[in-house]
Amino acid sequence: MTTTLIWIAVALVAIGLYLSWTAGRLDRLHARIDAARAALDAQLLRRASVAQELATSGVLDPAASIVLYEAAHAARQAEEEQREVSESELSQALRAVFAEPAQVEAVREAPGGEEAARELTEAVRRVPMARRFHNDAVRAARALRRHRKVRWFRLAGHAPFPMAFEMDDEPPAALVDRAA
Repeated sequence: MTTTLIWIAVALVAIGLYLSWTAGRLDRLHARIDAARAALDAQLLRRASVAQELATSGVLDPAASIVLYEAAHAARQAEEEQREVSESELSQALRAVFAEPAQVEAVREAPGGEEAARELTEAVRRVPMARRFHNDAVRAARALRRHRKVRWFRLAGHAPFPMAFEMDDEPPAALVDRAA
């Protein structure tokens, strides 16, 4: 009788430790999602700021400046629900404005244009990486949250279900080809 109670207690402690470890892992994944989302937000803001700065610098033709400025402004001012759409529209505007290598060369030849083109190239390259890190963390947390033990024992607590950030983040070919 005593040994049975001891084995039951040992089993309950082992299960408790396992559930605690799983809850801690889930908490770390949620913290990783938060950090990755902050990094993604910073990269998106940087890309929009550089695009907006370039649009107002006078090195682009007026039509391209207006298209780029409006898309960058909309991306910076977007509400959370519309963020993915407005960031995708900024990506499309960047591809439209910098579709031709001649446009990139015109920007580079303008005073201060070399620095602006370099900053924009770096910004458009970092956005896909930041988005990939965020979505990888979301995928890992979702996989863990789908386990029965997590649902049955409510190990996720009141944390919202993590959502991936889906957007068009393909950089303009003329910017990426020139920098490579």
